[in-house]
Amino acid sequence: MSIKKTGVDQQLIRDLAGILNDTNLTEIEVELGDLKVRVSRQAQTVHAVAAPQPVYAPAPAQAAAPAASAPATADISKNAVPSPMVGTAYLAPSPDAKPFIEVGQKVKEGQTLLIIEAMKTMNQIPSPRSGTVTAILFEDAQPVEYGMPLVVIE
Repeated sequence: MSIKKTGVDQQLIRDLAGILNDTNLTEIEVELGDLKVRVSRQAQTVHAVAAPQPVYAPAPAQAAAPAASAPATADISKNAVPSPMVGTAYLAPSPDAKPFIEVGQKVKEGQTLLIIEAMKTMNQIPSPRSGTVTAILFEDAQPVEYGMPLVVIE
């Protein structure tokens, strides 16, 4: 098979760009024999939007030692449920439905925490363990990346 050196199949690139737009992906790569095509775009909303910080009730009016705040950050990363895929995260099954979870709610292992829409498929994300939801780290209908912390369960 010989490949013309005069140019690349522009329709292939247009099709790949269309897939990027349809799926909210930031990059796609296709390899056909010796031909390798990668199409990427800057993630405008994914990287520009910072995940909301968890909201905690104010501590009693006691002076806390500066070192006391360090373990809380470690606990958040240790107890965070990461996104298993790239997509758009939703807190409820439909816009007018009650959210799956709320801060302070007790959850059981396997209980649905949220939905991530990826490639026009709604994927239910189950709780990896039983515990209490102490923080929700994303906003409803927010794009999420693989590995991004979504919910903290302690």
